[in-house]
Amino acid sequence: MLNRRPTLIRALFFVALAFPDLSAQTVQVDGVVRDASGAVIANATVSLRSDPFRAATETDRDGRFSFSHVLGAAGTLEVSAEGFTVARQSWKVEANQTTHLEIVLQPSSANEQVTVSAARTEVRLSETPGSTILLSTSDLAATAALRVDDVLRQVPGFSLFRRSSSRTANASNQGVSLRGLGGTAASRALVLEDGIPLVDAFGGWVYWDRIPPAALSTVEVFRGGASNLYGSDALGGVVQFITRQPQAPAIRLETSYGSERTPDLSFWTGTRAGPWDVSLASEMFRTDGFVMVPVSLRGIVDTPANSEDAAVDLNVGHQLGSQGRIFARGSFFTEFRHNGTRIQTNDTRLGEGALGLDRQFGGEDSLNLRAYGLVQGYNQTFSSVSSVVNQRDTESLTDLQHVPEQVGGGGVQWTHLLGKSQTLVAGMDLMEVMGASDEQLYLLGTHTGNKAAGGRQRILGLFGEDILRFRQKWTIILAGRFDDWSNFSASSICTPVSGSCSSSPSAQYPARSDMAFDPRLSVLRSLNTHVSLTGSIYRAFRAPTLNELYRTFRVGGIQTFNNPSLNAERLTGAEAGVNITGWDRKLDLRGTIFWSDIVNPIQNVTISQTSSLITRKKE
Repeated sequence: MLNRRPTLIRALFFVALAFPDLSAQTVQVDGVVRDASGAVIANATVSLRSDPFRAATETDRDGRFSFSHVLGAAGTLEVSAEGFTVARQSWKVEANQTTHLEIVLQPSSANEQVTVSAARTEVRLSETPGSTILLSTSDLAATAALRVDDVLRQVPGFSLFRRSSSRTANASNQGVSLRGLGGTAASRALVLEDGIPLVDAFGGWVYWDRIPPAALSTVEVFRGGASNLYGSDALGGVVQFITRQPQAPAIRLETSYGSERTPDLSFWTGTRAGPWDVSLASEMFRTDGFVMVPVSLRGIVDTPANSEDAAVDLNVGHQLGSQGRIFARGSFFTEFRHNGTRIQTNDTRLGEGALGLDRQFGGEDSLNLRAYGLVQGYNQTFSSVSSVVNQRDTESLTDLQHVPEQVGGGGVQWTHLLGKSQTLVAGMDLMEVMGASDEQLYLLGTHTGNKAAGGRQRILGLFGEDILRFRQKWTIILAGRFDDWSNFSASSICTPVSGSCSSSPSAQYPARSDMAFDPRLSVLRSLNTHVSLTGSIYRAFRAPTLNELYRTFRVGGIQTFNNPSLNAERLTGAEAGVNITGWDRKLDLRGTIFWSDIVNPIQNVTISQTSSLITRKKE
C-alpha cells in the first residue's frame, strides 16, 4: 500500500498537466445583440469558443445572452440571425470577472439595408413605418441613366416641374415633387447630399448635375410629409444621396458618348492612410442638344438647346478611433446652357464648403454636427420672339438677370438609446439665405430700366423624435418639429433709364415672420416574419422662397408679379400600407394608400389677359 500512493499521486499530477483547464478558474461572458438602428434582436444564435471550451445559446426577447462557468480567459464569439450577416468578435477577461459585449449585426440582404432619411437615424428598411425606397449601389450601377434625376424617374411619384431632364432644361425648371403634389419651379420635396441641402435656397430648384453619379453609394427616397424632422421644403418627402467613403485605394470611372455629340464622364477615386481618408469626384458633360420647336413651326431664331457643365468634389476625413469621424468637403460647380434661341442663355457658378462630425459616446449616445456655406452666381437672358405663327424670325432682348446668392447654415443632432427598445432623437438646425435678382430691362432693344428685388430669409427649427419598439412586433414613432422663419431686409427697387417703371414700382417690404408646428405619428405592426402593416398621420409645410415673394418678371408676352404677402403651403396627410416578404427576403412587396390635402398652394394665377399681354400674379 505504501508503494501505491506515490504512483497515484504521480498519475494525478500528469493528468493535471494534460488538462490544465481542470484547475483553471471560470469566468462569465454576457452581452446584448442589436441591429444597426439600436433595436435588440431576439432569437439570435450565439456561439462561444475558448479552447477547449464550447457553448451555444440564443438571445432572449431583450436581445441578451449569458455564458457562465466559462473555462479560459479569452476566446471568440460568433453571432448569427436571420436577415443579418454573421458577426465574429474576440473577447478577453480576467479570472473571476465578467465581460459584457455589445454586438451589432449588419443586414445581409438588400431588403434589410439600413435607411437614415425616414427617421434621421439608422432604421432597418423593413421596420420603416412609411413609404421608403432605397436604391442600392447595385441598383444604381444597373441604371443606364446619365443624370441622377433620370435615375430617380424609376421612383413612383417622382416628377420635375418640366418633363425635360437636367441635360437640357433650364435650371429654374428643376423643382422636384413627390406623390403628385404638383410641380412648380420651387421644389415641394427636400433634396440632401450626406445631410446637406441641395435645394437652391433663393429659388427652390435643384442643380442635379452637381452630383457625380460615380460618387454615389446609395439613394434614399422617403415619400410623404417629412417636415416633422426636416422642416421647410420636405412637404412631399425627402431625397437623400449618400456618397462613398473609401476603405482602401479604389477608382471608379463611368463614361459614355451619344448622338448630338454628347460625351459624359463621371469619376471617383479615394484611398485611406491610417485614420485619414481622402476622395475626389468629378462630373463633366456636354451636348449639342436639339431644337425643341417642331420643324413646321421653326424660324431662324430657333437653335439647339445645348448645355455643358462640370463639378468637382474633394472630401477629407479623419477617423476618431472607433468612435466617429470628422470630415471637410469642398465643391465647385459650373454650367452653361442655350435655351432654344440665339439670345436665351443661362449660366451658373457655385462654390460650397462643408464640415461634419459624427461621434459616438459609449454604446448609447451619438452626436452629429453639420455646417456649410455657399456662394453662387446665376445669370440668365430673356427675349421676346415674334408671336406670328410660322414667323419665328425676329427676337429681341427683354431682360438680363444676375442673381448673387449667399447661404449659410448648420445643424446638430443627438441620438440616445434608452433602455433596450427605445431611441430618442433631438436636434436643431439653422439656415439663412441672402439673395437678389438684379435685372436690366429692355423693350425692343432699348434699355428701359434697372431693377433689384430680393432680401434675406432665416429659418430656425427644433425637432424631437421617440422611436419605441415592443416585443419585436410593434414600432411606434412619435415626432414633432417647431419652425420659426422670418423674411427681412426685403425690397424691390426699379430705376428708370429710358421710360418708366409703372409695371413694377419700387417698394420697401416690411419684415415678416411666421411659425409652424409639424407632428407625425407612425405605427408598424408585424403580424409575422413575412407580413407587416403600417400607418401614419402628419402635418408638413413649405415656406415661400425669396424668388416667389419679391421678384416680378416677364417671359415673352407673360408678365408675372411677385406677392410679398404669400403664406406658407401647409399639408395634412395620412397613409396606410402593407409590406410582404418571402423566400428569405428575395421577394419584397409594398403597397401604400395615401391622402394629402394642401392649403394655400402657391401658383401663378392669371388676373388679366389681352391680345398682347397675359398678366399673372403669385397667389
